Amino acid sequence: MRPAILFLCAAALAAQNFQQRGYLDMRGSFFPQAGANDSGRAIGDVLLRYEASAKLTPWFKLNGAIDARSDTHRQTERSVRFDWQDRGFLRPALSFRRFSATAFKGPVTLEVGKQFIRWGKADILNPLDRFAPRDFLNVIDNEFLGVLAARLTIEKGAHTLDLVLQPRFTPSRTPLLNQRWVVLPPTLQTPFPLGQGAPEIPGGVQTGARWNYLGKGYELALAFYEGHNHLPQVDGRIVPGRVELFNRFAQMRMYGGAGAMPFKWFTLKGEGAYFSSTSRAADNYALYVAQLERTVGEWTMVAGYSGEHVTARKTQLDFAPDRGLAKAILTRVSYTIDAERTVAAEAAIRQNGDGAWLKGEYTQTLSTHWQARVSGTLIRGVPSDFLGQYRRNSHFIFGFRFSW
Repeated sequence: MRPAILFLCAAALAAQNFQQRGYLDMRGSFFPQAGANDSGRAIGDVLLRYEASAKLTPWFKLNGAIDARSDTHRQTERSVRFDWQDRGFLRPALSFRRFSATAFKGPVTLEVGKQFIRWGKADILNPLDRFAPRDFLNVIDNEFLGVLAARLTIEKGAHTLDLVLQPRFTPSRTPLLNQRWVVLPPTLQTPFPLGQGAPEIPGGVQTGARWNYLGKGYELALAFYEGHNHLPQVDGRIVPGRVELFNRFAQMRMYGGAGAMPFKWFTLKGEGAYFSSTSRAADNYALYVAQLERTVGEWTMVAGYSGEHVTARKTQLDFAPDRGLAKAILTRVSYTIDAERTVAAEAAIRQNGDGAWLKGEYTQTLSTHWQARVSGTLIRGVPSDFLGQYRRNSHFIFGFRFSW
């Protein structure tokens, strides 16, 4: 904890090339229907985020970000402590979102510390994002979590090589057992009370490499990952007086690739990967997405398809939103009305019609610092579908943001 505090203090005291920004975000979420295990229909959230960076020398830079948050629905810890691990069931009230040091010399860049690593190129679904766990307390409206890692990037001409070593595993934060984003399958019906047990966090390191090539008229990437899946398998154990559900994280190896090629009327993008596991409870499968993207004036339009092919089915119960969006048509459209107003919509519709998720959002800039947002999410489908199981969780969000 102390090194992280000293790190941020050093960044703040740096006299040269110091940059800072932040915002206060306030929003309310409203659900027309009560959940299967949650009668609450209104949630208030407030988030204060501060980001700073300091270039101490021509080749060395410090990066930091702090979050302070609270809510009305017990999704945030009530204890006041600084968290840097992102391993708890709840969101921390105070946390180091990022703290890292970056050194760069010619074509070589090395970043060490808590950071964000994105390898995916597609929209909505990214099979290559193995170093990108998320906060899924709200499955639909989620955000990425930083990971503690060392990342070496080497650029030479059109080639870029990315090497990552993650010494401490960071899992995705999964929905809370007593709230609306957990829908228990009928097979878990039990006369005993259900409780949330401590997860089994794997040790060891996660490693990965990605090669990217920017050619004349196309872009190509190949990636490899060795470690554990940040999305969990769900298991159970009997303890005195109740049954505990707990998360375990299967060993995973990924071989993947991505590419993009612009044509006259659209840009074609594709991304896919094959995942294998030595775990007896984790599937071997391929996950992929292909999409068309087009920008016309103030319009940006994306349409694609995500698919999955299972080569060895072993999973009994898991939480896998990435696979939950497979075998679906994915779309995203945005339109900039003017300098102050934008509208956007996105959707995932299962190819067999069993599930659908549609979201629309309107953003209005009120002044130099203030922005207002309103969005609505509609979820429909059958109970056995990943999207359909959340059909009682359609909702509206109203929010204001003050930025500086």
